[in-house]
Amino acid sequence: MKLASLESGRDGKLVVVSKDLTRYTDAARVASTLQAALDDWETIEPGLNELAQGLETGSVPAERFHERECASPLPRAYQWADGSAYINHVELVRKARGADVPKSFYEDPLMYQGGSDSFLGPRDDIVMPTDEGWGIDMEGEIAVITGDVPMGVSADEAGDYIRLIMLVNDVSLRGLIPGELAKGFGFFQSKPSSAFTPCAVTPEELGDAWKDGALHLPLIVNYNGKPFGQANAGKDMTFNFGQLIAHAAKSRPLCAGTIIGSGTVSNKLDDGPGKAISEGGDGYSCIAEIRMIETIYDGAAKTPFMSFGDTVEIKMKDEDGKSIFGAIEQKVSRYER
Repeated sequence: MKLASLESGRDGKLVVVSKDLTRYTDAARVASTLQAALDDWETIEPGLNELAQGLETGSVPAERFHERECASPLPRAYQWADGSAYINHVELVRKARGADVPKSFYEDPLMYQGGSDSFLGPRDDIVMPTDEGWGIDMEGEIAVITGDVPMGVSADEAGDYIRLIMLVNDVSLRGLIPGELAKGFGFFQSKPSSAFTPCAVTPEELGDAWKDGALHLPLIVNYNGKPFGQANAGKDMTFNFGQLIAHAAKSRPLCAGTIIGSGTVSNKLDDGPGKAISEGGDGYSCIAEIRMIETIYDGAAKTPFMSFGDTVEIKMKDEDGKSIFGAIEQKVSRYER
């Protein structure tokens, strides 16, 4: 089942989308918003599945689905917590500044709590007052939306609470991160609004690609119209989503509608840093990673961060080459109040 929120008010209008992303049917008679559906998932899900089946057979009213009309599946959420499940990315960050990775990083996930009150739609611009010094960067990730998760849930149990899966562009301002971390209190200004794919899908919709709490397909990132990354999201994932959810719920329950991110999808190559697609590798899911590799091997980074007018596209295709979630397509634009 694929769900989307068309732009309407603050929380969007819930619709069920066809498998091929060409049609949708209004879900209002079952649930008006995605959050309403998540709040009572056990009761609501059967009705949504019935609409999804009717959409495929043509037995329910349908309209043309346009990704550009979508808000984020959850335009605002009660909680957005982003992990760092791909240790290759962490290793490169620390190696570039001459620091070792603590052993605990391989046993205890990194996670920060981001802003969830104003997510960007999948076609919304990344608006910034300046493109100089702030280091605007995209981060291609996988994210899951949970139901109500009890405090102290085990990693093995946590997967049962995953309701939906989507992709995310976790926008980062790399130039602001060092100063914030130096304060010892984490990210805030350096993590502006994130964007999610038009559709969020149930685990069952992904078939064999969803297993062991991970999504085993390449995450496609195109930058300024050129291939930039195709790292496999199921490869080199140190912590699966069950482990990430259990980490988040260690000392508190998670309410329905909590979004948990994977962190930047990152693959190794021959047990070392990855390579650009043009050099035979799987590329990168963020600019920072290629800059780290340049620093390690060349002594300095040369690839610039994003500037006004730059574009990024993030998507994923199934084994038949068809889009699963729709695409995030964004341009960096100047903010005007």
